[in-house]
Amino acid sequence: MKHLLLIGLFGLFITPAAWAQSATTASSSGFKITGHVKGLKDTTTVLFAHYFGSGQYIPKDTARSDANGNLVFEGKQHLPEGLYITVLPKSRYVEFIITDDQEFTFDTDTANVIKNMKVTGSKENELFYDYQQQLGRLYDEAQALNLQKKIRNDAASNALLDKQMNDLQKKAQVQRTQFLKDNANTFAVKLLKASAEPDVPPAPKAANGRPDSVWVFNYFKNHFWDDFDFSDERFVRTPVLQRKLDRYFKELTVQTSDSLIKEADYVVGKAQAGKNKEILSYTIYYITSQYEQPKVVGTDGVFVHMFEKYYATGIMPVTDTSTIRKIGERVATLKPNLVGKTLVAPNVSDTLRKPIVLSNIKADYTVVYFYAPHCGHCRESAPKVQKFVDAYKGKGVEVVAIAVEDSPEEWKKFIKEFKLQKAINGFDYTFRTNFQRQYDVWTTPTVYVLDKNKKILARKLPAEDIESFILFHKKQAATQKPAVAPANAKASVKK
Repeated sequence: MKHLLLIGLFGLFITPAAWAQSATTASSSGFKITGHVKGLKDTTTVLFAHYFGSGQYIPKDTARSDANGNLVFEGKQHLPEGLYITVLPKSRYVEFIITDDQEFTFDTDTANVIKNMKVTGSKENELFYDYQQQLGRLYDEAQALNLQKKIRNDAASNALLDKQMNDLQKKAQVQRTQFLKDNANTFAVKLLKASAEPDVPPAPKAANGRPDSVWVFNYFKNHFWDDFDFSDERFVRTPVLQRKLDRYFKELTVQTSDSLIKEADYVVGKAQAGKNKEILSYTIYYITSQYEQPKVVGTDGVFVHMFEKYYATGIMPVTDTSTIRKIGERVATLKPNLVGKTLVAPNVSDTLRKPIVLSNIKADYTVVYFYAPHCGHCRESAPKVQKFVDAYKGKGVEVVAIAVEDSPEEWKKFIKEFKLQKAINGFDYTFRTNFQRQYDVWTTPTVYVLDKNKKILARKLPAEDIESFILFHKKQAATQKPAVAPANAKASVKK
């Protein structure tokens, strides 16, 4: 069973196309970008678009090349500034920085777009490609040295080649430093600096005499945003902002709601300090969208937090009030069912119409399996649940299998067909429970894992992952359990 109301819900908040229209109003001076791409065939259609995040782009114009590879992008409105992409056949592309210089020419070759690129009339793009070409030449030299190392493997040659490689790396660093210094006020430099990772100084020694890896991690994380300008709207139309958000939240932050919420508020705070509404909106939008249907179990509390703190308060402007209402309803459903909350006992009874009292179930773990007897996904998962029930019955684990749809007859037929008699089988004979809204069962099956006090440990688990999650949780709990002092500990202490 799949309910469509909440599938892709965040598309209702804002779409790339709508965002592009809401960006800073462009002037009417227009743009004209004339290009020649050797290797393009006659009438090849080429797309000109700006980035929106790291995996999407918004088209602004198209052009057809002639038989010689000539093409023109042209429009009456000034383009919103940022990093643009020209999409060529065979997944090749050309990137351009669009700032004030919106009338320029370029010439390149499909054989090697960057190496052969020549730009005239745009200082930003001349710098952008000059720097890439410098790096390309150094890369070619490094490749040649690596080839020499494979051919000449004697000690003297290796020592010489290592020195040459080290000199090459120093040369690259000097060139980079000089380039950044000479062109400090350009967007090309802003892009390069924002894309680079923090330079970490030598770490102090830890107690074991080795460099302190924790210090290195903390320094790296604390300086991760140093070279990103939250006041510069152009970063919304580049891949850089999303890539940095991805790295910060997925690799540098502990994947728990508490840690993620803390870092979300920290990053949003930096965006607020930048005082650019597009950067702020994108930052809030991106973080919220990642945790509506999170990939890590138990982190959907971030979604609830982001809505309550930023959308419901108007910090994130959304003009469509119906959207706010729908997302508010979604949050109202999620909030009581988050990890750490005590599951509200379902009003269900067993096959003899005897009420099932959740608090009376004595088990270290209680698995609540919401399903629909007619649901194809449920029928696929039922054998796995049955196998789990039979393996763990009487071993501190109970499974409460609750049918959320269909008739009592269909429910009983399902139990018999899939041999689920050892589970605690429940049904709402009154048909009063809205399982979708009360337990966030918008798709079936939906699985909750509860601890012995019926607090939620995990939700939305695939049926095949129930066993591995419980085993992992047991192991984790055992390592965190405090040591118990012997009963005669006091008696053994000398007075």
